[in-house]
Amino acid sequence: MSIMEIRNIRYSYDDKRNVLKSVNAELEAGKMYAILGSSGCGKTTLLSLLGGLDSPQSGQILYNGEDIEKTGLAAHRKNHVAFIFQSYNLIDYLTPRENVALTSKVPPMPVLERMGLTEEESRRNVLKLSGGQQQRVAIARALASDASVILADEPTGNLDEDTAVDITNILKECAHQMGKCVIIVTHSNDLAKQADVIFRLKKGELQQI
Repeated sequence: MSIMEIRNIRYSYDDKRNVLKSVNAELEAGKMYAILGSSGCGKTTLLSLLGGLDSPQSGQILYNGEDIEKTGLAAHRKNHVAFIFQSYNLIDYLTPRENVALTSKVPPMPVLERMGLTEEESRRNVLKLSGGQQQRVAIARALASDASVILADEPTGNLDEDTAVDITNILKECAHQMGKCVIIVTHSNDLAKQADVIFRLKKGELQQI
């Protein structure tokens, strides 16, 4: 059974340009999904809709069979999904430990160590970390939450090749070993090839490759 379902979603900017046209998909726990598409095609918009950050003009997004609009977008964001933003979206005056602690009741160090950060690095201000380290903190924050769905927007876009491979493997582990539904939007064909299911968003339509 799917954990999330997209039913006939339509979204347009200013009711003029249709970015998403009757988009449908079923997304299961324990799998990693990649959504490919060119810049401006609506990938990030679709991710925002899945995360309850915005509402479609028509159609439904279901979580465990229930319409997230009816159960409440704020509750969906709080309880069901965790975001990994391309810009990291960390609180820049806090340390990695403090950033992770904000989203989880579990001790932050085990998950930060799993992401490759040392005790000393975990106590630095996040702005004193490299881009790759900041992305690892962002992923640690998502992993430490109770959310069963991880939504990642270009998670390897700002990273060097080796770090990108590490991050991709961690996201696969989130799906295959932790049973989470991981949904990634990306330009990277290399990252997409690691996914269990690949979609392409083109001309407002989502097609499985």
